[in-house]
Amino acid sequence: MARTKDPGVRALLIERAAQMLRKREPITLRSLVAGTGVSTMAVYTYFDGIDGLWKAVRQEGFTRLTGVLAGLAPTDDAVRDLAALGSAYVANAAANPDLYRVMFDASVELEDPAGADAGLRPLVETVARATADGRFFAGTDPLALATQSWAIGHGLASLTINGPLPREALGYAVPMLTALFVQAGDEPDRCRASVSQGWG
Repeated sequence: MARTKDPGVRALLIERAAQMLRKREPITLRSLVAGTGVSTMAVYTYFDGIDGLWKAVRQEGFTRLTGVLAGLAPTDDAVRDLAALGSAYVANAAANPDLYRVMFDASVELEDPAGADAGLRPLVETVARATADGRFFAGTDPLALATQSWAIGHGLASLTINGPLPREALGYAVPMLTALFVQAGDEPDRCRASVSQGWG
């Protein structure tokens, strides 16, 4: 009879691997489980080996991000919601710094590439809402504008979490996003108010 897998053990090993990667510690099966109270066999039980563990670590970062973004309730101001999605992205990165560093390591395959793409979907849908509401020019490409918005949040997150910028630099998002959205057709004062509310 197969033993029931404990999701807590899986999560423990993922967190431990992410921490070791961040600290650039040499990772072996023994060093990975040292001090965790689980055996090296757990890596095979939960991940089918070390390669499976690396995929799971990277995927977990995207899974958490998707969950955070999906938890944001839309309002009647889609531009505000776009800024709120960016702010939530940065907050998630700060809350999971070890996983965040691994998420974008393309040397490791993902368990589910489509699952990683799901993190961008709320931004694309929100750009489409803003366009339908007349905030952005008709014909605005939702994927292109969502990607540009995401790049601003990602850049600020990377520069503040990994250094060299202080956390106060996250405030640069407001003028940067405002400029991006005004270029897409939004009215400057209204845009600035929406972005400030969403990012705050």
